[in-house]
Amino acid sequence: MTQTVDELRATLSGPVLEPSSEGYDDARRLWNAQHDRRPAVIAQVRSAEDVQAAVRFGVAEGLEIAVRGGSHSMSGASSVDDGLMIDLSLLNQVTVDPETRRARVGGGAKLADLDAATQRYGLAVPAGMISHTGVGGLTLGGGMGWLTRQFGLSIDNLESVRIVTADGSILHADEDENPELFWAVRGGGGNFGVVTEFEFRLNEVGPMIQYGLQFWGLDQGADVLRMARELIPTLPTDLNVVIACLNAPPAPFVPTENHFQPGYGLVVVGFGTAEQHAEVLERIRTTLPPLFEFATPMPYVALQKSLDEPNRWGQYCYEKGSYLEDLTDGAIEVITEHVPRKNSPLSATLIYRLDRAYSAVPENATAFGGGRTDRYAIFMVAISPVPELQDAERAWVRSFWDALQSHTVGIGSYVNGMTEAEEDRIRAAYGDKYERLQLVKAKYDPDNVFHRNQNIKPAF
Repeated sequence: MTQTVDELRATLSGPVLEPSSEGYDDARRLWNAQHDRRPAVIAQVRSAEDVQAAVRFGVAEGLEIAVRGGSHSMSGASSVDDGLMIDLSLLNQVTVDPETRRARVGGGAKLADLDAATQRYGLAVPAGMISHTGVGGLTLGGGMGWLTRQFGLSIDNLESVRIVTADGSILHADEDENPELFWAVRGGGGNFGVVTEFEFRLNEVGPMIQYGLQFWGLDQGADVLRMARELIPTLPTDLNVVIACLNAPPAPFVPTENHFQPGYGLVVVGFGTAEQHAEVLERIRTTLPPLFEFATPMPYVALQKSLDEPNRWGQYCYEKGSYLEDLTDGAIEVITEHVPRKNSPLSATLIYRLDRAYSAVPENATAFGGGRTDRYAIFMVAISPVPELQDAERAWVRSFWDALQSHTVGIGSYVNGMTEAEEDRIRAAYGDKYERLQLVKAKYDPDNVFHRNQNIKPAF
């Protein structure tokens, strides 16, 4: 294959790497150290035309294709042994038009790139909570985070995409042009091609926000969750609370005796006034006094980076998630029983409230694999700094997820929170949308070229 790789190299404006190339090992490295894959070819593309040439090369050579954006795929789908990795990391430009409140974002951009560019104008796109996450993978599955109650998912703010399909076509898709493809990419993952550019609608956010963290010990878990159940749905859209079951950080504001101790935190983020945020913290404090708390104004970009360090590159990671209609007493009993059973101090359980702007979007407006009724999304995340801990942490997540199933909204979950691509869970996540997605898949990728994802089989 040496001659054809040389031909690809001559065609692309970006580098093409083989195992013997300088920089190959850095280029193939993934965020999740659980996966150590060795592609036969890595195409580091700089344009849609580069992606077009790489896709045609991979298909012609019969190579399995993986697409790498931010490389945060928990399952390691961003790479492939002995196949072709299309690496989008150089395709990371972000262009903002503050007048029209639109951003054009390269398919390889990370959330940090997006936030830095949009926050120059006090604007933002609803996105995830870790700044080194790729915009592409996050968006194609839905994209939820601090701004979801206020502005919906990332896909709810998506205006158009430029995408390279399995036959090498470069297409534009929006509500008017290729509308069925546009519907499918808003939640259907990377099944339909390689998105080289996203166009987002922007919202006024920041640049300063209000941050608060309140923390309780393991023995108060049920009380914290019951309080959150009553509080969070009543909050206005410019306030959000994430429930975090985790170990206290060794930060200056944490009493020494609480460093690294497991417990329950409420992260209270306000996008409105400082007075409004302080009132909510006081309401919580009065109801259930925390062991410690910390409150401060901070830049929105700092909020977006606040979880970067515990989720840094090079750790061993595993995740499962579900939807809860409510934090029922039964669900709370399961959560408080399993949270203390983790072994790694970095492992955590995060619970997001999904309502308001999230629920205002009609169920079938996008392909998003989750119901649009008010609910909670719960993620059990195993993070181990060394491989020796990972088997036990993976078992902890699986047993936790299994125990919670009688309290969840079916077996489906947010597709971005699936480590294993289990077909029954993928079908359950999309529900009645799955057959429609299969038809779109059959039109744009009938041979399932793009299958290293939460895969949707083409209809025949």
